[in-house]
Amino acid sequence: MQDLQQTIQLVLDYVRGIWVKKRYLIICSWLICPLGFIYIANMPDVYESEAQVFVDTRSMLQNTLVGMAMFTDPEQEVRVMANTLKSRTNLEKIAREADLDIQVTTDEDYEKLIESLGTNINMSSTDRTNIYTISYTSEKPDDTKRVVQETLDLFVEGSLGGNRRDSDNTSRFLDEQIAEFEARLAEAEQQRAEFQRKYSEILPMQGTFHSNLQSMNNQLAETRLSIKEAEQKAETLKSRLTRDKQASDSFSVQGGNSAPVITTRYDARIISLEENLDDLRLRFTDKHPDVIETTALLESLQDARQREIEAYMNQDDGTDSPIMSQLNQEISLEVSRLEGQISSLRVRETNFESKIEELKTKIDLVPQIEAEGISKNRNYNIVKQKYEELLARKEAANLTRSAEISSDDLQFKIIKPPLVPMAPSGPNRFIFYTGVLILGFGAGIGLAFLMSQLKPVLVRGQQLTNITGFPIWGVVTHLDLDSIRRKNKFRMAVFAVSTGAIIFMYGVLVAADVMNIDLLSKVL
Repeated sequence: MQDLQQTIQLVLDYVRGIWVKKRYLIICSWLICPLGFIYIANMPDVYESEAQVFVDTRSMLQNTLVGMAMFTDPEQEVRVMANTLKSRTNLEKIAREADLDIQVTTDEDYEKLIESLGTNINMSSTDRTNIYTISYTSEKPDDTKRVVQETLDLFVEGSLGGNRRDSDNTSRFLDEQIAEFEARLAEAEQQRAEFQRKYSEILPMQGTFHSNLQSMNNQLAETRLSIKEAEQKAETLKSRLTRDKQASDSFSVQGGNSAPVITTRYDARIISLEENLDDLRLRFTDKHPDVIETTALLESLQDARQREIEAYMNQDDGTDSPIMSQLNQEISLEVSRLEGQISSLRVRETNFESKIEELKTKIDLVPQIEAEGISKNRNYNIVKQKYEELLARKEAANLTRSAEISSDDLQFKIIKPPLVPMAPSGPNRFIFYTGVLILGFGAGIGLAFLMSQLKPVLVRGQQLTNITGFPIWGVVTHLDLDSIRRKNKFRMAVFAVSTGAIIFMYGVLVAADVMNIDLLSKVL
């Protein structure tokens, strides 16, 4: 409790000391406050124009074409444009469109203008609602409106035009790449065709050299097995042939009063082939492959028919040379067919053997040739894949461009258009006047406190005891108390008038600012 009382008494001593040195407060307040009031009153008025725009990024067409076309994120495009809006290029464009560049004459003034635009143009947004606010402050109200309008136009055009410029650049790039890969693909196809034509005898159309060699060996083994089977069948049939021959029913002889007519088993096939040949000759020439093949087969059947007729006619008429039985005739024909098949298989066997020997002579060149072929095929496949991917992307880009033309992904709705401000938005003179007033009196109080500590004035006996360490046994009053009271009253009046005058000036200036009255211009 005693410590609190001592603290309170100490504070009161400081206050009394400041009061005693109040002339310093008067001096500081009159040096700071009037000058500060005049400076603030002479500050030029600042006008602000503002515009608000809502960016609608919803697009039903984009959701419909997901996976079919290439769309960019519209919200990201708007954010990028908002972040780059105050680039030097854009600021110079705004200065030209708003006719601010004609107001400056030197390069230094132009640089200051661009710097001022970058400082005074403000853009803020709310991420959830996509509402962007553009504002600009200037000493000229008409300039603020033009600058905000040009900035808003640049923001809208840049966001809409940026996507279309990207589409044009993408299409141009894809066209260049498609042309380049098309040329590379044609070159790769030509190299691949030349390589296959050069080594067509070594490299098969399908599979590898070794698989082709193994396939030929398998075919050769199958051919040899077929030859053995055919030879075994022929030998078996030959052993069943007998010397007794019966009349063959391959023929039928019709007699009577007319000449005998001999009918063979080839007649039906010959008649069918003749009809087929007549039909082919109606549609094709004699050099057509089907006509030639049918004619050859018909001649073969006619020769076979003639041979059988001659064999039949050469037989004896007696009972000692009977006609060959049907069984023996069929066996003979089957033996003839098997012998022809054996001859054909032997030709095939010889062909396979020669091809296998030829492949074996080139087996040392195969690894190098196959490696080169794999390299060319790989290069061809890569180029072809990239070419097809570019074509697909080109189609997607064309679809995207058509979608952008038919429907805009971004729609800008002006909520608040820029207007010419009728009243200044700054500076806030009330705050500045109040700050100068506080600064003036605060500096005076601080200086008075400092002087009271440097040159202390004792106002009670306890202070003397604290300084000297000696007790005070009594107090002697001043003899001329009336003169001292008159001086104190005069000093009090001077302080009150000084303080009141400063507060009156503060009140008048604040009232003038509230009422938007240019007091200094009227006074001067």
